Amino acid sequence: MIDGKRILVTGAAGFIGSHLTEALANAGAKVTAMVRYNSSSSLGNLAFLPRLALEKLTIAAGNIEDSDFVFRAIEGQDIVLHLAALIAIPYSYVAPRSYVRTNVEGTLNVLEAARRLGTGRVVHTSTSEVYGTAQRTPIGEDHPLQGQSPYSASKIGADKIAESYFRSFDTPVVTIRPFNTYGPRQSARAFIPTIISQALARDAVHLGSLTPQRDMTFVADTVDGFIRGATMPGILGETLNLGTGETFSIGDFAHRILRLMKCDKQIVHDAARDRPEKSEVMKLMSDNRKAARLMQWQPATSLDEGLLKAIDFVTAHRGLFSVESYTV
Repeated sequence: MIDGKRILVTGAAGFIGSHLTEALANAGAKVTAMVRYNSSSSLGNLAFLPRLALEKLTIAAGNIEDSDFVFRAIEGQDIVLHLAALIAIPYSYVAPRSYVRTNVEGTLNVLEAARRLGTGRVVHTSTSEVYGTAQRTPIGEDHPLQGQSPYSASKIGADKIAESYFRSFDTPVVTIRPFNTYGPRQSARAFIPTIISQALARDAVHLGSLTPQRDMTFVADTVDGFIRGATMPGILGETLNLGTGETFSIGDFAHRILRLMKCDKQIVHDAARDRPEKSEVMKLMSDNRKAARLMQWQPATSLDEGLLKAIDFVTAHRGLFSVESYTV
């Protein structure tokens, strides 16, 4: 169903985006990878793709906030997988307006272009952060949305723009809502690479709050969910959670990773890394039954298997991770 399809991936240079782009290219799709323009022509995480996969791609360098650029990139595409976003929660406290411009206006640009061009399907990327701290678990798609950070508020806005385009204009939108994703190529902005890189280089592992609980999905399983969202019939207008249905605290993950690394290091709470108290999301645990029912999606990678792959990547690319400073 993907072979020969013309597919645009926005945010293709990112963590999930690069894995998704690689999987689509390997499946025979004609992939255009939208990356943010930069003067060094850096391809971000796409640089990790094998040469043969990279040569299959068309690169479109620009800015998701530029509606003219977005329109030109979407013209002629069968499917748009929209992942471009600012995602670092701590930086959203520093520059909230940029999150509205990128996440809300960028999504509007994609949807308006798709509406005008008659694009066959748009897969919009949400996040479990839109739920905020769970009022009930597991968290189903009907859970209330809570803007507990400028980042989550911007993603709620983007989700509602996507919903409005489906309801108002019959734009063929599917919203995929991943819970936390991890795996190779993830930056030190995320806590799992932070734990691994510090365990390799420091006498102690310094983390923010150890008590928040997270539902972690390996990146290959998240990618599978996106591809199903792009191809499965009968799901237009739906929002679908991608998660494992299991949750562990940050402290639990730290101890588990250190055990897998056969590494005896102290875990230190660094209050400078904490989110503001009312902004911290304390528990995320997905209800993934809708994705199983409508897309036949289930996570296939065990937690230890996925963590070992993340450990191998960080170990092989230690120079990419700054361990002495806090990555916002």
